[in-house]
Amino acid sequence: MPRIRLLAAMALGLTLTAPPAVAASPRSCEVAVPGAAYEVGACLPDLTTAGTVADGHSDPAQWAGLQPAGTRNPTGVPGTQIDGYFPDTSTLNTTHGWNHDSQFVIRLPDHWNGGLVVAGTPGNRAQYANDFTISDWVLARGYAYAATDKGNVGSAFYRDGRRPGDAVAEWNTRVTQLARAARTAVARRYGRAPARTYAAGISNGGYLVRWQLENHPELYDGGVDWEGTLFRADGPNLFTYLPALLRNYPAYAAGSAEAHRALLDAGLAPGSEFLWPYHEQVYWDLTQRIYREEFDPSYDGATEAGTPYCASGTPGCDADYDYAARPRSVHRAVARVSLTGRIRKPLITLQGTLDTLLPISQDGDVYARMVRGPFRYYRVEGGNHVDGLYDTYPDRLRPMLPCFRAAFTAMEGWSAGHTPPPSATLPRPASGDLANTCSLAS
Repeated sequence: MPRIRLLAAMALGLTLTAPPAVAASPRSCEVAVPGAAYEVGACLPDLTTAGTVADGHSDPAQWAGLQPAGTRNPTGVPGTQIDGYFPDTSTLNTTHGWNHDSQFVIRLPDHWNGGLVVAGTPGNRAQYANDFTISDWVLARGYAYAATDKGNVGSAFYRDGRRPGDAVAEWNTRVTQLARAARTAVARRYGRAPARTYAAGISNGGYLVRWQLENHPELYDGGVDWEGTLFRADGPNLFTYLPALLRNYPAYAAGSAEAHRALLDAGLAPGSEFLWPYHEQVYWDLTQRIYREEFDPSYDGATEAGTPYCASGTPGCDADYDYAARPRSVHRAVARVSLTGRIRKPLITLQGTLDTLLPISQDGDVYARMVRGPFRYYRVEGGNHVDGLYDTYPDRLRPMLPCFRAAFTAMEGWSAGHTPPPSATLPRPASGDLANTCSLAS
């Protein structure tokens, strides 16, 4: 039976439900994770999603929509998986029926290359969200892998914490906590500390990569940031362009040329218009409201997140939100989690030119100008924020995932003294297997 830190769990008053049982193994499936309130280990014949989905050690709902359907992923990586959580008081993460935040997963392949990859999750997803896009691929290269749910999940994540900004600040704390714990767990499993540790992540996970390399470079040898969210107290940030999108889109949809220009002026890329209806329906309003609730809960929003957004002019409507005019306390809350660009380990950033949630002109381009330190920035022509839409628009979009893998390979070489190709805009190939190939040489 897997080892359970039962005393700590009992002290928290928790009912524990273990993942499904797996076949016995001659090697130990137990590796102590420092600071964990609960953990359970399992020896698995395949740590990739080809095996973990079937035996309950991953959840495809957590990574749905993040990759194109034609992606080829490796399989057949035996090893040990540790699931668990660190002490926390919030209960938004229901994975495994634990109803406990700060859940993590650590995967330790039998054939280890000496490295470790640490990831935070995109959006407000839970700890398995990177399993298909990051974990499968790095495990097959021999890396140990660790990911965290960032300490709170779901569209109501802003309910965690006591002060505005607490929930997002916890993301950074939890990644740091996991990186330290995973490095020790790796040393206990293999008898030596990892020779190199990389941070990697998508969207909010990319933000975490940036923040970690700015604030805890001692834990990492480098990082790959896939379209990380940009938090800046003075802007640009989500609040400086999302309200303008919400305010002008209805008139644009009705045929207004003036509203079309206003949407472009807010940061949307020319040529991305075919993506606007989907993002208006799925992303813009929800993102504005839940992050505004996190940093500015005193603003009198007229409707709840998840319902159709209010019309401009309605009292307290998020379409009329004016970040610059909000109290200094709001700006201070954003400042607590803001990025500086002062990275102290090598960083590779990727962003798509057609990103319609985090427009490249308001995000990646801005962060690239902020960075001081070893850095490469690759603008991916035709890339969008989520690769799942490539299947709908294969003639207009380009998946980001292959370029992330090319960037990770370049980071490995950088650690070995091989300078990556110069920062560049990567043109969209006219033909070829775009779902599986990418070159960083422009």
